[in-house]
Amino acid sequence: MTRGPILIDLEGETSDVTPATAPAVVDDAPQGAAMQSVAAIATRRVSVLGRWFWTLALTLTGFVVTLAAWDYVNALIARNPLLGLIVTVLVVLLCLVLLAVAIRELAAFSRLRRIDKVQTAAATALADADLGQARQVTDQITRLYAGRDDTKWGRDRLAAQRGDMLDADALLGLTETTVLEPLDAHALKEVEAAARQVATVTAIVPLALADVFTALTANLRMIRRIAEIYGGRSGTLGSWRLTRSVLTHLVATGAVAVGDDLIGSVAGGGVLSKVSRRFGEGVVNGALTARVGVAAIEVCRPLPFTATKRPSVTALVGRAMAGLFGRS
Repeated sequence: MTRGPILIDLEGETSDVTPATAPAVVDDAPQGAAMQSVAAIATRRVSVLGRWFWTLALTLTGFVVTLAAWDYVNALIARNPLLGLIVTVLVVLLCLVLLAVAIRELAAFSRLRRIDKVQTAAATALADADLGQARQVTDQITRLYAGRDDTKWGRDRLAAQRGDMLDADALLGLTETTVLEPLDAHALKEVEAAARQVATVTAIVPLALADVFTALTANLRMIRRIAEIYGGRSGTLGSWRLTRSVLTHLVATGAVAVGDDLIGSVAGGGVLSKVSRRFGEGVVNGALTARVGVAAIEVCRPLPFTATKRPSVTALVGRAMAGLFGRS
């Protein structure tokens, strides 16, 4: 029978570690580092000084290039008129192409503003229960999707039933379930494909920054395709502006992080991370990509989610991962 506590000295050494001096516990759970980096890149603000620097640098570069081209063409015309004429024609064609690109970008911004106006009018009609304004919104949406085969059945059904709707909520709900339902299905497929791609590359490709590059390009492509689906086809600058708007909103609300609505996805990522950390990281990056996709749908969709349920991030990730692993 022993009396009192027994102290066992291991190898004659005593430990000087205390709670104050103990090393910090490192949380090795997947955090979606690639998507965090993408959000930081897309939402990084340029300072006023940096803005002036790039503006003046691009202006000066354009001036120097234009002057050099002008001198080169004049010198070539003086030396060989035929070659000078050919270069002049090529320069004119290049200017026309640049003008066409500029017009396309302006048209893209115009389409995005058109969607914004419809969204604002719909929100006002719902808030004020204004049936007259709701009818105007319905007419705008009908004109927006006129000529598109994927909305023809919905537009015909809306035209046949809109006269029976006697309040703004019912009319906009009918518009949502008839005209926008097939567009929502296409947009969700784009989100699932992007989430699957980001998750796959993160899990399989071991190259440094490959997951960040894939996440950035996949999210840009996804947001652009969603804008095209809802009628807001955007150019290069329009796509980047739309991406910044979506990610800025998500960063401001703290949504580009592992949150409550990702509990199921993160749990799956935690299980996979027991086998491979990169698989767990891939699941979380895919979940964050799905969250960006849902936000992009809300930004590009002419009507808010009222009659139909807002897409669930967890459900989207589940379907995307099911496609990844070959399950139906």
